[in-house]
Amino acid sequence: MEVLFRLLALLAVVLAGAGLRTAGILDATRTTRLNAATYYVAMPALIFVATYDQAIASLLSPALFVGIVAVLATTAALAWTVHRKRDSSARRSVAVVQSYHSNLGYLGIPLVAATFDASVTAIASVILGIATLLQAPLTITILVAFNGAETSARRQFVRLLGNPVLVALVAGMVVGSVGLSVPGPFVAGLDVLATLALPLALVCVGASLEFDLPELDPVATGAVTAMKVAVMPAVAWAIFSALAVDDATFTAAVVMLAMPTAVSTYVFSSELGGDERFASLNVFVTTVASVLTLFVVIALVSGA
Repeated sequence: MEVLFRLLALLAVVLAGAGLRTAGILDATRTTRLNAATYYVAMPALIFVATYDQAIASLLSPALFVGIVAVLATTAALAWTVHRKRDSSARRSVAVVQSYHSNLGYLGIPLVAATFDASVTAIASVILGIATLLQAPLTITILVAFNGAETSARRQFVRLLGNPVLVALVAGMVVGSVGLSVPGPFVAGLDVLATLALPLALVCVGASLEFDLPELDPVATGAVTAMKVAVMPAVAWAIFSALAVDDATFTAAVVMLAMPTAVSTYVFSSELGGDERFASLNVFVTTVASVLTLFVVIALVSGA
C-alpha cells in the first residue's frame, strides 16, 4: 500500500501543477523558468549522482541495449497495427508515437530514484539515455512521414545531442569508468539539487497538461492508453525475461518503459503536423491511468 500512497501523492502534485496553471499562478513565463530549472539543473544533478561512481561496463550491457530496441520496435509495430485505420493521418501519427514514447525524464527517473535503490536508478539513467536517442528520432520520422511536415534533421540532431540529461549521463559514466575522485561537498550539493527533481518535474508535467472534453475520442484515446501503460510494459516484461538480465536491469527496464506518454510528444505533434489537441488529451489520460498501472508493475517487479 505504501507504493500506492506514494503514486497517489505524485498524482496529487501533478494535478496541483495543473491547478496552478489554471489559476494563472504558473503562467507561461513562470512555467518556462520552472521547466528550465528542472531540465538544466535538477534532472542532470540526479543523473550524475546516480552514475558517477560506477563504471560504464557495469551499467551498459548488450542485453540492455538489445532489449530496449526490441521493446520500442515491437510496441511501435503493434501500435501501427492498432491505429492504422484512424480517420486522419494527423491523428493516426500521434496515436502511434504516443503508444511507445515514454515520459522517462520527468517521471521515470525521479520515480525510480524515489522507489528503488541506487543500482536500479543508475541503470534507469542509462535506459533514459538509450531510449532518448532512439525514441525521439523515431517519433520525428513518423510524424514527418505521416504528415508531410518539414524539419531540419541537422537541427534536431544538434538539439538531441545538447540534451543536458544526456550530457550529465555521459559525464557521470566517464567519471565512474575512469575512476576520477569527485569532491564530497560537490556531490552533497548535487544530492540536494537531485531531491528537487521529482517535485519540480511533477509540477511541470501538471502545468503542461490540458484536458479538452469536446475533443475526447474514447476509442482512440483508450487504445493509446492501453498500448502505452499496459501493452508496452507487458512487452518489456516478456523481452527482458527472455534476455535473462539481472534483477536490477529487469526492474529498471520494466518500470521505466511502463511510464505514461511523454509531454514532449505534444510538442513534436504541434511542430510536425500532428493532432495536437488529441496529443494533449492522451498525455493527460495516460498520466492519470499510470497511477494504477505503475502500482501493479512496481508490485509485480518487487515480488518477481
